Amino acid sequence: MCFGPFRPLRQLCHWGPFVAIFLILYITTTAIVCDLSSWPPLRDSPLSLAHCAMLLIWGLTIFYNYFHAVFLGPGFVPKGWRPANPEDEKSLQFCQPCGGYKAPRAHHCRYCKRCVMKMDHHCPWINACCGHRNHAYFTKFLIFAVLGCAHGAIVCMYTVYLQLFQLILYPRRRYMVQEIRQSPYYEFTIIHIICSILAIGFALGVCIAVGILFFIQMKSILKNETGIETWIKTKANARHRRKGSEFIYPYHLGWKKNLAEVFTWSGIPNGDGMEWVVREGCDQYTLTREQLAQKAEKKHRLVEYEVTDDYSGSVCAIGHGICTCIRIPLSDEPRIKVEIGDIIMVSRWKKYWLYGDKVLETDEEKAKGRVRGWFPSNCAEEFVIDNCSNGTNKPKED
Repeated sequence: MCFGPFRPLRQLCHWGPFVAIFLILYITTTAIVCDLSSWPPLRDSPLSLAHCAMLLIWGLTIFYNYFHAVFLGPGFVPKGWRPANPEDEKSLQFCQPCGGYKAPRAHHCRYCKRCVMKMDHHCPWINACCGHRNHAYFTKFLIFAVLGCAHGAIVCMYTVYLQLFQLILYPRRRYMVQEIRQSPYYEFTIIHIICSILAIGFALGVCIAVGILFFIQMKSILKNETGIETWIKTKANARHRRKGSEFIYPYHLGWKKNLAEVFTWSGIPNGDGMEWVVREGCDQYTLTREQLAQKAEKKHRLVEYEVTDDYSGSVCAIGHGICTCIRIPLSDEPRIKVEIGDIIMVSRWKKYWLYGDKVLETDEEKAKGRVRGWFPSNCAEEFVIDNCSNGTNKPKED
């Protein structure tokens, strides 16, 4: 991720923006071409001109919100940031890569290489994180993309029906179709039909995929929580239930106020991304203290493993078994390269995969930062304490 003067342009040089912009342009352009064929503005009523203008407005509105989400960015915590009161540092997590503390609701993004304000997730389609500053524009981009693609798909399907299926199924009514095909702008050909069918497929795919993402985003906004905070809250509720207490999520202000926190008339969300409005009985560090408590418990659950077989970190792990290759973790978290003799502190377990932090021994390795991710479970063996060997660790034998 580039943060220099050419950041806006370089941020578009990624497969995600390329695909997103192509789909928007292709579906919008094809829908307008189909509209000019089926409802030519110079031949039909004035409503046909309004209909064509509406398709163009959808495209402009989608691009307006898309580029705002891309170029405005999520907002980043300043590097080396510390709270004004040194005592508050005890309630915050320290970020080694950024050299400062994580502000409340902020998380470090390994793609952006910065701590992101109110980070929800890193979206490859905008090649940026969805966070505090661009959350509203990103959500509006999603809903307008769904509405615009749905409209475009209907126009393309109706045009394909008129131009293709009526000619095949109703040859006696060919004169009716010929009248429709006599557009003052161009003649609809077989190439147009093929392009229209592709546009229908793209548009329906966007409606389904983006519609699901929009539903998830709205659900989070109505609760005033991010995807990361949903996971933290779930673990917090379980942890407090074991203790016989109740965890109060500090940012849920009621759905109306939650919406007002994100959607404003100016387009700029409320707050500075560093301090937040919280519920009565909570403070700015209620959630961050809960995160620290969860991390402390997590350290007690870590299990030490020794690597017994090399793994290159590749996507295809066929060398470690067909099931390992097929049953991959459903996560965007990285896979790590491991070599025989490496020590991994494992924190998550799946049948064929393990997730953990590699124990770094040399100063050179430590300078590069922590190494954590997934690796095949058959690459390592758990360490156990042998009471007969003066408490020394050795691999568990089968």
